[in-house]
Amino acid sequence: MPQTPIPPAAPASGPFRSGERVQLTDPKGRITTTWLESGRQVHSHQGTIDHDELIGLPDGSVVETTGGVPFLALRPLLWDVVMSMPRGAAIIYPKDAAMILAKADIRPGARVVEAGVGSGALSVWILRQLAGTGRLTSFERREEFAQVARGNVVSVAGEDPANWEIVLGDLAEALPETCPPGSVDRVVLDMLAPWECLPAVSDALVSGGVLLCYVATATQLSRIAEEIRATGRYTEPEAEETMVRGWHVQGLAVRPDHRMVAHTGFLISARRLAPGTVLPARQQRGSKTPASAEDTEAWTPGDPAAWTAEAVGERRVSDKVLRKRGREATRGADRARASDAAESRPEGDIMDTGSQPGTTEEGKVAE
Repeated sequence: MPQTPIPPAAPASGPFRSGERVQLTDPKGRITTTWLESGRQVHSHQGTIDHDELIGLPDGSVVETTGGVPFLALRPLLWDVVMSMPRGAAIIYPKDAAMILAKADIRPGARVVEAGVGSGALSVWILRQLAGTGRLTSFERREEFAQVARGNVVSVAGEDPANWEIVLGDLAEALPETCPPGSVDRVVLDMLAPWECLPAVSDALVSGGVLLCYVATATQLSRIAEEIRATGRYTEPEAEETMVRGWHVQGLAVRPDHRMVAHTGFLISARRLAPGTVLPARQQRGSKTPASAEDTEAWTPGDPAAWTAEAVGERRVSDKVLRKRGREATRGADRARASDAAESRPEGDIMDTGSQPGTTEEGKVAE
């Protein structure tokens, strides 16, 4: 059955209308977001603005408070809405959401699963990318989080999207009951222990489908990477993080901002292999000596014996290369000593050159 496109919550252009969201920015860059309603006012310590004064103005207008302070009025972008939406759980920042959409290749018509839904920030981005087609199924354990997420999504979409469903329950248990095997194109996991859901996710994904996990710590990243490899059902996982640094551009003062949004989380993604496919062994660069089977096995947390140079990715150097580098280092040290000795001699001293031609026994130049 064809999906009904998601109607916008407000017009994308034209004059401001009652019932839509407007973003007001003061001269210091402070932002206030309000829903326009005839007869109401926006209050601040800088004065008030009548909603009726805003209704009918074109997007990008300037209005003054009763105190004479100008405010810029704009329809907020989705980025602005996400950053200011009510939160139950922490949101996925727009910089990470953009990378998730790109790395998971979420596109119109895709069948997407996400868990957990949190405050609905990522759900809004995915639904906009699906453009009213395909389907998004969001899994959430906590009903109060699901309620916050639904309210945030509807406030952007204008209504409950027809191609979106929230399922209450644990993903590992609820996914097999909700999505038949091989019926999901993309899975995005934002949870504490995503490796616990790998069996159910692997069954639900189509061949070539994308699994993407968003985790906060390096220990989680290491664990999920090893667990993905251990299944033997995915390509080699790729991990990365996104950092955004703003710039101050004012006349000749062009420099990076003093503050930046640095680490928020890691993204790790892999693609589902076809049933029965065995991934070719990955060749490691930088070592002519093949790693032993023990070196390449997944390490066991808490096992001191697992911490080898190869396990942490340190490159092996042969004894022959080490001896060569030792000779080079010794020659460099000898040159440095000779240079220091020459610089430390008192001015006027002449080096004793022995019995070289053209010198006397005293080392003075012969006439």
